[in-house]
Amino acid sequence: MNTVRQSHILALLISSLLGGVAYAQAPGLHAGTLDTAKIEQLTGAKGKLDTAENVFKVTVPRSDLAVSVAGVKMTAATGYTSWAGFSPAGDKTMVMGDMVLQEDQINPVMSTALENGIEVTALHNHFLWDTPKVMFMHIGGTGDAENLATGIGKVFAKIKETSNGKTKPKPKSFDTAKTSLDPKPIETIIGSPVEKAGEVYKVTIGRTTQMDGHTVGKTMGVNTWAVFAGSNDKAIVEGDFAVLESELQGVLKALRGADITITTIHNHMIRESPRIVFLHYWGEGSVNDLAKAFKAALDTQSKA
Repeated sequence: MNTVRQSHILALLISSLLGGVAYAQAPGLHAGTLDTAKIEQLTGAKGKLDTAENVFKVTVPRSDLAVSVAGVKMTAATGYTSWAGFSPAGDKTMVMGDMVLQEDQINPVMSTALENGIEVTALHNHFLWDTPKVMFMHIGGTGDAENLATGIGKVFAKIKETSNGKTKPKPKSFDTAKTSLDPKPIETIIGSPVEKAGEVYKVTIGRTTQMDGHTVGKTMGVNTWAVFAGSNDKAIVEGDFAVLESELQGVLKALRGADITITTIHNHMIRESPRIVFLHYWGEGSVNDLAKAFKAALDTQSKA
């Protein structure tokens, strides 16, 4: 009897130990290893492994920038270093990072990211009173490690290619107070009413979310809008898209595909559900082309 009982206890112990090993080896955020040499090769940047968090971070200091903030001369170490961190995520790899960009670099670099499987998650400033003006574009993605590293490498290459003011827009003279465009094509293309606001024309499309147990909508600022100004052939459009997180990448791709400039991506609220992200934009061209670009971006939201 004692022999049978001892055998039973031994079996339970072995089962428990094996179960513990299986649990310890179950894939999770830090499971797996990273081919750090391959990541450096594909990104073209040197990195450092944080063994505690199993994150390999590559960095590209923007030592080419001579930035001052409120008259204080800054260096790359004071927050002007582009970076991307890679971490195993189950059977995939996660990347997150921040790109340091001059204003004229933002949209070429953003297009490169979007075209190569890298998500753009935020675009904003980190400083005030900086000269030249510098913006920060946050990126992310989850997928195959080599594909992500290749995409990040192309982003870094585009930053280098567009540095030193190589893509500065040509200056234009424009007075929105002298707007003469016909708003009817805007209504026809977009399918929403156009209001005259001063000397310009505005389209506003509302949506709703919940905040602190209450519904908030169009008039409280949860809306997408576009202001059109100028003439039929020479016009500008500027405004704001209110998007769900799942809609952001599609709207960005549609706008950039139509050569619309993205100027900011950020939140306006906290505690809202569903979460709303706001992206601001600017475009130049004919009224028809600008209205079509706006409509194409709107249409992606219904498909997200």
